[in-house]
Amino acid sequence: MMSQKTKALCEGAIMVALALILGMLRLYRLPDGGSITLSILPLTFFALRYGSAWGFLAGFAFGGLDYVLNYGIAIDWTTILCDYFLAYGMLGLGAGLFKGRRGSAYSGTLAGGALMFLCSYLVGVFVWGKYMPAIFLGMPMTSPWFYSFLYNITWAGPDVALTLVIYALLYRVRSLRRYLLREDLAVYAK
Repeated sequence: MMSQKTKALCEGAIMVALALILGMLRLYRLPDGGSITLSILPLTFFALRYGSAWGFLAGFAFGGLDYVLNYGIAIDWTTILCDYFLAYGMLGLGAGLFKGRRGSAYSGTLAGGALMFLCSYLVGVFVWGKYMPAIFLGMPMTSPWFYSFLYNITWAGPDVALTLVIYALLYRVRSLRRYLLREDLAVYAK
């Protein structure tokens, strides 16, 4: 029988790999790196099953790999750390806080998405704000606070919304709902 740590490591590696593949399938790409993808779905799923610590580690690992393998855009080490490592780590941390709770897929995705957004928003204000364009989405940009909010909500909002829609569709199937809520998959091996 596999230990819980081994099981978590194996499942985490699979979910990070799946997130990387989904991250390569961009639905839309913004200038300067933001993309609308389904990559947060496997990360939130993993965090909801194993909790905040494991969720943070999986998100942190994904962030680094996403930067390297998906040609991430950065201007210095703070943007690499905050936009990739910490943002996705916080996604896993926030989602994992709702492990085992009723409606955890929804509340965990919202909490994790909010923390992920917050990391990217703050680095957008303090670092990327220096490089904000004069016009973004047809609006004049005069404040890095507004520009960062608008830029980051443009990709994070749809990512979270798509994840919530997919969870809603998965919960409609009774057998999948039981799978999503179970800690131990051994009951399915019988």
